Amino acid sequence: MPTPILRLSGITKRFGTLLANDAISLELQRGEVLALLGENGAGKSTLVSILFGHYVADAGTVEVDGRPLPPGQPRAALAAGIGMVHQHFTLADNLSVLDNILLGTQPLWQWRLERRAARAKVLALAQRFGLALRPNARVGELSVGERQRVEIVKALYRGARVLILDEPTAVLTPHEAETLFATLAQLIAQGLSVIFISHKLDEVLRVSDRIAVLRGGKLVAQRAAAQTGKAELAELMVGRVVAMPERAPSAQGAEDAAPVVLALEQAGARGADGRMLLDRLSLQVRAGEIVGIAGVSGNGQAALAELLSGTLAATEGRVALAGLPMPARPRAWIGAGVARVPEDRHAVGVVGDLAVWENAASEQLGQPRFSRAGVIRRAAAQRFARELVARFDVRTAGIDVPARTMSGGNMQKLILGRALSVRGEGRAPLLVVASQPTWGLDIGAVAYVRARLLEAAREGAAVLLISEDLDELHALADRIAVMHAGHLTEARPTAAWTLAELGLAMAGAGDGARGGAGHGEVLHAA
Repeated sequence: MPTPILRLSGITKRFGTLLANDAISLELQRGEVLALLGENGAGKSTLVSILFGHYVADAGTVEVDGRPLPPGQPRAALAAGIGMVHQHFTLADNLSVLDNILLGTQPLWQWRLERRAARAKVLALAQRFGLALRPNARVGELSVGERQRVEIVKALYRGARVLILDEPTAVLTPHEAETLFATLAQLIAQGLSVIFISHKLDEVLRVSDRIAVLRGGKLVAQRAAAQTGKAELAELMVGRVVAMPERAPSAQGAEDAAPVVLALEQAGARGADGRMLLDRLSLQVRAGEIVGIAGVSGNGQAALAELLSGTLAATEGRVALAGLPMPARPRAWIGAGVARVPEDRHAVGVVGDLAVWENAASEQLGQPRFSRAGVIRRAAAQRFARELVARFDVRTAGIDVPARTMSGGNMQKLILGRALSVRGEGRAPLLVVASQPTWGLDIGAVAYVRARLLEAAREGAAVLLISEDLDELHALADRIAVMHAGHLTEARPTAAWTLAELGLAMAGAGDGARGGAGHGEVLHAA
């Protein structure tokens, strides 16, 4: 057997009492795609961070081309040919494509002198691997797919021979994802090796040669992609059979008979700088209905979620809940029974340094059961938190530990439980505004969150599901509308959308996307 380009031997890493990686050994061959699967908290990020030099392993070694890689040195990892494209791109929006690629590759005094040669090298790489680039374009003006291409070329410019892709299609349209897969095929054909991290099992099976599954910090299985399937991989990841819930088809005309809970009538909103974030949105969501909002990140979905949480004011049109106009006051929306599941669970969903119990009660502290004369009723809030943790299967070391100590999946369960309890146990929210509720979650947590949203709809809640996962929208939504450049298409029955039509509308093309920002301009609202 030829020497593998990458070999990890007995990698072990502890954080206090937590064993994040337990004697993991893996190899990667030249021109191979190795998919890395696992639940949130399974140890994938820790393993990749050790490989890239961000963490130092307590035991074990990393070899590149048979030579040991110095631990804890990102510069050494880059020099050895290891590159990484993060899920959240690490680009400076105010700089050009070329400047972003060159950052950190040479001293500043040489930068200007070698610009012409660097530009030629970038264009040669782009042409060789089929990656269309505009070196002089400002990154802030690029689409998400274009930014990802910049990240890939940035890694190739630094001599990457092993490329780590972390959730690479999470924010791409279907067309952009297809373009990425075509690029991957080119890279592999020319000898690049890839570690592919994704929760989308269809993609994993499509692009990978081999699949490694982590669970609880251990390597529990390796499979040839051609000899396994989604059901087996899901069971290996979570240790049990996972049934992914889906929306049962509604009876014909049932939605039309239900009362309208949320009504947007030509609603618009501007940012602090006067820029139009939402432009004349019209939409109705009825009790017991799930309406999905598709779109590429940055086209107004975040602003829509803020509008429906009371943190952004409508500057035109009307926003009504159960027939009553709503003010831009979060307390009024919560008091009316609106459940909010924000997109960014870490920055907006919880206060990481506060205890689990404080986060659980945070949105209802104004209620008499949790405060009196401005003083928090600690015992009542803690009792509520214990009940919520038990009811929503939140796995935590206790309700007194900081919320940041929880895994992403359990943090999302806490947020979801808090939101769905806005009207008290046994009463469904009037409206659920769920923004990217399963983003970055493992398949077990995804199934749990989806089941809870479906349950809320069955109990009579109107659900607005904002998601970039088209499979999720098809599985859960009764109707789907698409956001592009601050505009919203008509909400059509889910079965009336093809994947191609959704992709075109998300990109601002097609009949469903008329009235966008004009001339292909993308409005980055989030």
